[in-house]
Amino acid sequence: MCRISGIINREQPASRLFDQVKAMCTLQAHGGPDGEGIYQEESQHLVLGHRRLALLDLSPAGAQPMHYGERYTISYNGEIYNFQSLKETLARLGHHFHNGTDTEVILAAFAQWHTQSFQKLQGMFAFALWDKQEKILYLVRDAAGIKPLYFHVHAEGLNFASEIQALESLDMATESPDWPVYLMAFGHIPRPLTTFKEIKPLPKGCFMAYNVPGKKYSLQSFEHFSFSEKATDGKEAASITEALTGAVERQMVADAPLGVFLSGGLDSSIITSLAASRSPQVNSISLHFGEDKYSEKKFQDLLVEKAGTRHHSNLLTEADFKESFPEILAAMDMPCCDGINTWFISKTAREQGLKAVLSGVGADELFGGYPSFRRIRTALFFQQQFRFGLHTGAKKIDRLAYLGLPGIKGIYLFLRGLYTPHDIARHLDCNEAEVWRILQAAPVWDEIDILHAKNQASWMEYHLYLQNQLLPDADIMGMAHGVEIRVPFLDSGLTRLAFGISPQVKFGGKLPKQILIDGFKNTLPEATWNRPKMGFTLPFASWLKNNAFAAELIASGGSEGQETFQRFIKGRVHWSQVMALLLVQYRQGRNFKGQQARA
Repeated sequence: MCRISGIINREQPASRLFDQVKAMCTLQAHGGPDGEGIYQEESQHLVLGHRRLALLDLSPAGAQPMHYGERYTISYNGEIYNFQSLKETLARLGHHFHNGTDTEVILAAFAQWHTQSFQKLQGMFAFALWDKQEKILYLVRDAAGIKPLYFHVHAEGLNFASEIQALESLDMATESPDWPVYLMAFGHIPRPLTTFKEIKPLPKGCFMAYNVPGKKYSLQSFEHFSFSEKATDGKEAASITEALTGAVERQMVADAPLGVFLSGGLDSSIITSLAASRSPQVNSISLHFGEDKYSEKKFQDLLVEKAGTRHHSNLLTEADFKESFPEILAAMDMPCCDGINTWFISKTAREQGLKAVLSGVGADELFGGYPSFRRIRTALFFQQQFRFGLHTGAKKIDRLAYLGLPGIKGIYLFLRGLYTPHDIARHLDCNEAEVWRILQAAPVWDEIDILHAKNQASWMEYHLYLQNQLLPDADIMGMAHGVEIRVPFLDSGLTRLAFGISPQVKFGGKLPKQILIDGFKNTLPEATWNRPKMGFTLPFASWLKNNAFAAELIASGGSEGQETFQRFIKGRVHWSQVMALLLVQYRQGRNFKGQQARA
C-alpha cells in the first residue's frame, strides 16, 4: 500500500504543479515511508506523485510512478492478489516484465485489455493510469471500496489524492458547512459527502476517464456486488470455508514482514488460524487492558496456544491513551467516531517490524454479526406504520423520529445514529428544521425494500457502516504508522458467494454468524465461538472522563458541550457522542488554545 496524488491544470506553470504535488506527497509521507517519486508530463500540464510502502520487489525497480513502454504510466496504491496468474497469462500473450511487482502487471493488463482489465484485478486498489497516446488519465478504485481515492474536478482541471488533507493543501475547495450535522447524526461523514463541497470519493468499483485536452470526464462502473438470495443447497458453509482459505492464502503474499490482528473474537481468530496453517510462526498482534471487562487476553491466549503463532501482545494503559490522544485526532483524515483502537494496534504492529497485517473486518456485515440484524424487522415495521417529526424530550421516542426519513437512511439513523436532530441543532446553535433539511437532502441511496429484511441489514452495514467508517479508519489509522491492513473477508469471490446465499441459510442457526462457526469450529477453541460478541473496543468511557485534553476541547464549544460532558461523566451519554463533539471542536477550532498536534 502507498499514497498517490496528482494534478492536471493547464492554467498553472509546470514548476508550480510539480511543487504542489511534491507538497501533497509530503503530507502523505506517513503512508509511504519507503520512497517518493514524481512524474511530470509538461506538455499536458500533468503531474503524478507517489509515496511508497514497499511490500513486493523491495528493490528500486519497484519504485513509482512506473512506466510501461513509452505510452503508459501509473501511480498506484494497493495490492493485486491474483497478479501472478495474470502475469503468466500476459506473458503467454507476449508481454515482458522487468520487476516482481503487481504494479507492472496492472500496466500490462491495461495495455492488453484496456478498461476491461479492471474487472480482472482481484484485490484492493486505487490508482491513476496515464495513457500518453490518448491523453486520458484513468482513476480507478476497487469494487469493495477498500482503498481511498478522492478527486476534485474544477474549471482548470483535476486534482486527486489518497487523503483529503492533501487536496485541502491546494486551497481550491470550500469547506462544507454541513459536515458537523452529518458527523453528529451518523458518527462519520457518509459517502459521497466529504468535509468539502467540491471534493468527492471515487465511487467503489468505478473508473474515471479524464480527457486532458477536452477537460471532460466520465464515470463508469466496472464491477458491482448485488444480492441474489439463490444458494440454498446446504453446502454454503463448506464453500465459504474454501473461499476464505483461498483469500487468506493469496493475501499473505509479501516480500516484507506480515502479520495478523488478533482481538480474540471469532472473525480475527478465523483469520489468524488460517494464516498460521499456511505459515507456521506467523506474527499475531493483540492489545489487552488492565481493565478485565474490556480485555480479551484469555481468548487471545487460547487461540495463540492452539495456532502456534509468534504472538505480540501490548498492554494499553490510560497513560498511553492520554499521551497519544491529540496525535490520534490529528491523524484522522475525515472525522469519524472510531479508529482509535486501530491506531494503537497498528502502532504495535509497526513496532514489531511489520508492514502488512490481515484483519477480520467485513465478516459482521456479510454474515450477520451486528444487533441490527435482530432489530431490522422491528425498525422496518415502525417505519411503515409511523412518522415522527417533533421533539418529545424523551430520547427513545426522539430516535423514532429518524424513521420519518425514507428508506435505509431512516433505518440506519434509527439503529446507529448518535444525536437526534433536536440535539444536533442545540449543540450547533442552529434551527432543527435546517438539520432535518440537510439530512433529507443528501446522501441519496438505493431503494432496497425488495430485499429480505436481514439482507437489508447486510446492505446497510456493508454499504454504510463498513464503507464510511470501518474501512476508512482501517486505512488511515494503519497508514498513520505505515502499516497496510488487508481484509480477506472482503475478497471479491467471497463477497459474491455471501451475497448469493439465501438469508434463511446465511443468517440461520442459534448463534450470530452460525454459518462461519459451522465452517471453522473444529479448528478453533470452543470458547472462541461459543460466547457473546464483544467487539474490538477500548475502555474509552473511563479514559475520556479523566482526560484533561478532551475536557478542555469540549469546553471550548460552550455550555451545551460542557453539559453533555458532565452527563457523560455521570454515565448518561455514550463515549461516541462525546467523540463527535470533540471532533467538531477539534476541526472547527472554536477559540481552542490547547495543544493540537499535527501528523
